[in-house]
Amino acid sequence: MEVGDVREVTTGDCSDLYYLDTGMYDTNEYGAVYIIDDDRPAVVDTGIGTNYELVREALAEVGIDEDDLEVIALTHIHLDHAGGAGFLAADYPDADVYVHPIGTDHMVDPSRLVAGTKAAVGQQWQYYVEPEPIPEARIVEIEDGDSIDLGTHELRVHGAPGHAPHQVVFEDPQNNAVFVADAAGIWVPEIEEIRVTSPPSNFDFEQCLADLETLEALDPDVLCYPHFGPRFVGDDVETALEEYATVLEEWVDAVAQKRDELEDDEAVIEHFAATTDMADVWGEEKASEEAKLNTRGVLGYLAHRE
Repeated sequence: MEVGDVREVTTGDCSDLYYLDTGMYDTNEYGAVYIIDDDRPAVVDTGIGTNYELVREALAEVGIDEDDLEVIALTHIHLDHAGGAGFLAADYPDADVYVHPIGTDHMVDPSRLVAGTKAAVGQQWQYYVEPEPIPEARIVEIEDGDSIDLGTHELRVHGAPGHAPHQVVFEDPQNNAVFVADAAGIWVPEIEEIRVTSPPSNFDFEQCLADLETLEALDPDVLCYPHFGPRFVGDDVETALEEYATVLEEWVDAVAQKRDELEDDEAVIEHFAATTDMADVWGEEKASEEAKLNTRGVLGYLAHRE
């Protein structure tokens, strides 16, 4: 899939569902935005914001005009998921932004979110743009147990705070699919393997494992990853999620062991940046920066646990 491509999701029994490759971090098949074409059309996540025109073009290709979009549903407020929300809200006047209450203030005034993101992503900030603030009147707060009615489809909200305390996943029962946010890791379709996501500053290993149990209980046929794309799991959902639990466990153990060995956090970060196995897929720069980000998150978790 190439940057700017829009595809209908035909995985499993999905209908009325599309996804866009936003070209996040100038990388193919890393960042996806999902579009649901229903009575109340919806976008699930928005990308960084640098991809904004691609999102507009995708909506137009699906047949959703500026006066049609009604729902901008954010799985969480990390800027690779929510950075484009303000741009969309400004251009699509009938769309409300649905977000966890912890995220409301950051959407209204993104300044602290921007500062935290710059500290977390380091050199990757070059791929971001400053997000647009969203009027508070345009924000609808959502929590575990809520539901967003789209018509034929609904988005049932389930809390999944392991990756970040403001993270939720959206269950679409009509499609027997779940928009998994970052709760189920990063799916890499090119190699059909799962990779870890453990960014600072709120990564919580034990809660991440609990979030996988939440997803398993929903028993979906399709997992819709923002990183990247729909994945059919069918009767093997338990196996797929247990696979990510193992990846997480092995990753946290590896960082802990290397920290004990090197006794220097920066040396640990550089070690994993230099030994990543994803350069052939994402390119050397993105693979290295991703490893640094994920290592920082685990180091922060380990320090907090102590």
